[in-house]
Amino acid sequence: MKKNRAFLKWAGGKYPLLDDIRRHLPQGDCLIEPFVGAGSVFLNTDYDRYHLADINSDLINLYNIVKTRTTEFIDDARKLFTPEVNNAEFYYAQRVAFNASRDVYQRALLFLYLNRHGYNGLCRYNLRGEFNVPFGRYRKPYFPEAELLWFAERAQKATFVCESYDVTLNRAHKGSVVYCDPPYAPLSATANFTAYHTNSFSMREQQHLAELAAQLAKENQIPVLISNHDTLLTREWYRNAVLHVVKARRSISRSISGRTQVDELLALFR
Repeated sequence: MKKNRAFLKWAGGKYPLLDDIRRHLPQGDCLIEPFVGAGSVFLNTDYDRYHLADINSDLINLYNIVKTRTTEFIDDARKLFTPEVNNAEFYYAQRVAFNASRDVYQRALLFLYLNRHGYNGLCRYNLRGEFNVPFGRYRKPYFPEAELLWFAERAQKATFVCESYDVTLNRAHKGSVVYCDPPYAPLSATANFTAYHTNSFSMREQQHLAELAAQLAKENQIPVLISNHDTLLTREWYRNAVLHVVKARRSISRSISGRTQVDELLALFR
């Protein structure tokens, strides 16, 4: 089956793991994703309906605009992908404008620009909620028109909401399938890739997510698939699930040679 890429660059995106994820996702009438991120799983599965959530309001706002104002958005966004605007001075000016703006349409346009021109497709905010990713210095950033059109087409079957994972999971009804891609648990005590938006995803929340997944599967017969690093802690959290080990290439490092293979878990509660 052909794989379709998301229109956003996304650290930790699930495009490389799609075959494994699709293999282990049960059937159902609605796929629920509490951590939708760039949406690779949504874009490459075929459920009747989707309930897609994320705590990042800029992301959800962008998705709703691409869904409802597709042609207008693509026409306006294209103007931000010319050689004249691919420089540090313009980038930092747009970053300031983005952080100051309360206009949802302007924020959506600038979010796409910053995502494609910023360093390594990172999405990072400081404690004041300001986007603070540095300029990426790419020779010719790609304008993802085909990917935007595919997203907009698929989005007609989806509802996008900004809410916390526990709220999303509590909405799950029988017939739903849940896929969770939380910020990954660190591989070591010193690593910290858990900060997302202005909230960090704590160890307690990792554990709470696993508890909610086990509860949904046992009490409501709603299957839940969770992806995470393969560590002693995650194996303990997911002890009530069927565990599948998969190899995945980490893409935090900018250079290909700096990217390494690490084991990841797909934990299926059912």
